[in-house]
Amino acid sequence: MSSFYTQFQSLSWKFGRTAMAKRSLTLLPKLTPTFSSLSSISNPKFLSSNSNNGVIQSHDTHEQLTKLHLLIQQGQTQTAKNLIKSLITSKSIFTTPSDIYTHSKEKSKLFSSLVLSVCAESNLPNEAIDLYMLIRKDGVFPSLVSFNLLLECLVSCCQYGRVLDLFDHVLSSGIRVDKFTFGKAVQSAVKMGNVKRGMELMDCMRNNGRMSVGKFVYNVLIGGMCKEKRVKDARKLFDEMLESGVVPDKVTFNTMIDGYCKVGDLDEAFTIREKMKASNVGANLVTFNTILNGLCRVKRMDEAKRVWEDMKVHGFVPDGFSYSFMFDGFLRSGDLDACMSLYEQLDKDGIRINGYTCGILLNGLCKGGKTNKAEEILVKLMENGFVPTEVIFNTIVDGHCREGNTGIALLTIEKMKSHGLNPGCSTFNSVINRYCQSGNLVEAEEWVRRMAEMGASPDVVTYNILLDGFGRSFQFDKCFEILEEMESYGLKPNAVTYGSLMNQLCKDGRLVEAEVVFRDMIGRGVLPNTNIYNILINGYCTGGKIQDAFKTFDEMSRNDVVPTLVTYNTLINGFCKMGRVEEAEELASKMTNGGLEHDVITYNCLISGYSTKGDGHMCLELYEKMKVSGIKPTINTYHPLIVGCKNQGLIIVEKLIDEMSQMNLTLDRVLYNELIRCYSEHGFVEKTFVLYHEMVGNGIRPDRMAYNCLIIGYLKEGKLHEAKDLVDKMKATELIPKADTYDTLIKGLCDIKKFSEAYIWYREMVANGFMPSVSVANQLLTGLTEEGRLQEVQMMCSKMSIKRLDYSTANDDLCAAAKL
Repeated sequence: MSSFYTQFQSLSWKFGRTAMAKRSLTLLPKLTPTFSSLSSISNPKFLSSNSNNGVIQSHDTHEQLTKLHLLIQQGQTQTAKNLIKSLITSKSIFTTPSDIYTHSKEKSKLFSSLVLSVCAESNLPNEAIDLYMLIRKDGVFPSLVSFNLLLECLVSCCQYGRVLDLFDHVLSSGIRVDKFTFGKAVQSAVKMGNVKRGMELMDCMRNNGRMSVGKFVYNVLIGGMCKEKRVKDARKLFDEMLESGVVPDKVTFNTMIDGYCKVGDLDEAFTIREKMKASNVGANLVTFNTILNGLCRVKRMDEAKRVWEDMKVHGFVPDGFSYSFMFDGFLRSGDLDACMSLYEQLDKDGIRINGYTCGILLNGLCKGGKTNKAEEILVKLMENGFVPTEVIFNTIVDGHCREGNTGIALLTIEKMKSHGLNPGCSTFNSVINRYCQSGNLVEAEEWVRRMAEMGASPDVVTYNILLDGFGRSFQFDKCFEILEEMESYGLKPNAVTYGSLMNQLCKDGRLVEAEVVFRDMIGRGVLPNTNIYNILINGYCTGGKIQDAFKTFDEMSRNDVVPTLVTYNTLINGFCKMGRVEEAEELASKMTNGGLEHDVITYNCLISGYSTKGDGHMCLELYEKMKVSGIKPTINTYHPLIVGCKNQGLIIVEKLIDEMSQMNLTLDRVLYNELIRCYSEHGFVEKTFVLYHEMVGNGIRPDRMAYNCLIIGYLKEGKLHEAKDLVDKMKATELIPKADTYDTLIKGLCDIKKFSEAYIWYREMVANGFMPSVSVANQLLTGLTEEGRLQEVQMMCSKMSIKRLDYSTANDDLCAAAKL
């Protein structure tokens, strides 16, 4: 590389020290020529005149070159270019464009520029580079037009590094370039993912080149920023573009609209659309499809429908992408009926869809539980000439497997074979996964054997499915056998393999073994990713080993694996479950300092932590902060929130329920239970039964907790018979009373001094194999003693002694007195 650099330095010297001195630029960014890419194609072999294996006749060579120079002298430039092109493409006289140059005795700048131009226009990047090097070696810089054509050729061939190398060297040589040259350099930098370099080049163009920035450069940079989801920075450039008087075109507006759609800011996307209208820049199909895609991604289907109609009003016919976006939007929204209506309209209009659109439609229907309908559509499409692919059939097979119809899935595989398509790993993996999901691991293993017999060798995904299946059934010895089998077939376990096994080990509380697998993974050269670390951290947090979780977190950072929102939320949740909420909040602050924003899960964890501590004030403070941050609460937000705030009064609880309703969130069993308990504890028994009937009416079956709360309400009002009726209703619905229900009954009766009735329930409780809690037993013993029911006290004490239950010493005296 050093010799090549020297060659370029000598070329610059030959070009003229004076010119360089006059034209030297204080360049931004600093331009350091790098010629790694250039040196790879700069072989001195092209300096040899013995081209075409020595068969070129000198007469033909001289004749063609004389003719070429004559055309140039006569000003017949296009004819000369045509001749050069024919000489390059035929290769009958000259093997390469460089041969034409080296065999010519006259090497005028015009001649050199024409040969280079034709070479670049013929899309021969390597040959053009070789030729350019020869021209520069002779101390000549070709015309800027031909140089720009070279850069254009390299860009079209995705050789962006070479563009920047050439650009840097030309600028450092003091050669004056134009907007087009800068444009190609900016484009190359952005294409290489270096938007920062592109911005520096734009500043260089403006400050040192004293050129105004044109539409092309703005569009390229705005596109690069939007691709990186830096829409705010892109907007600054867009506004700067308007302020400098550069009129945006369709590309500019479409790029900005797409950028906002991709980050989910549809409101700003529509703002740009309005600016587009105000600027009298007409929309095209790309504009409408971009907005459609953005709306469908976030399931704003009413607006998508309006855009769909607006598109047709403007004279645009929806294409395959348009239909794909709409199908995807309806399917994301779970509106399969609308999806089918759109398909029927498409079918009625005789519009033929391509494989991509078909795949979106069928995949959505299969995932939505309508695989039979998807298969019906496929049959109809095939009747109209549609040729299904292996991917399409795999979608149908997977759909049937998802719905538990393994037999139909296997019949679909047979149909697939009848159409000349061989089922592959993906096909069989769906079947094997279904067997694993249903717990039929024997059949899953059998199909691994069969797929190999049918020519589809199991891949890493196949074994990962098996590993997950056996892991979920906690057959870890078998899991390790599968790992060994994988390796015996030359398949290397990946991060998913180890992650699946570690996840199941952690769920089973086998953290030591999970750690061993983790270390083995690293020892085998499989680097753990964020997901692997998150699994281990979650395992430690669930097991209450928060210190080990933080050790893993620190190791993660040391190994340059960037923690994600999931990582922080897992640790925050771990702290909250241990009651260390202040430390959880401190960690949440560090998270934002690291550039991550709190999400709904972060807030839910913190609210849950404070709810467990009984700090309703902090629960409400976090809830308000959450809403101000633009984060929409979920049903899981209200679970701990209402529990934490119920002691602050029913007014706050009812306000929260009202806000929840405004967000279109409906009460679930957990919230019904909590509200029934809340109203019951406050003595609003009638309200508890209104909620109970509402709960049943909404198809939510009451559980023991709901019945327990209703029992509390009845007993507070002294309605003993009604309480007993509830217990009978529980039993009738096969909801067998357990210790919690009996405790509720006994405590409720003791609270209203009905000790004899409480004792009857105690006897039923013991007969059913349950014993009361310490507090409830003590309360009942005290009450029975006060009523002089010493025989019952003695029987209770005897039972507790047999069960070796540790009740309070205060009642030891009662038991002793009862014996006397």
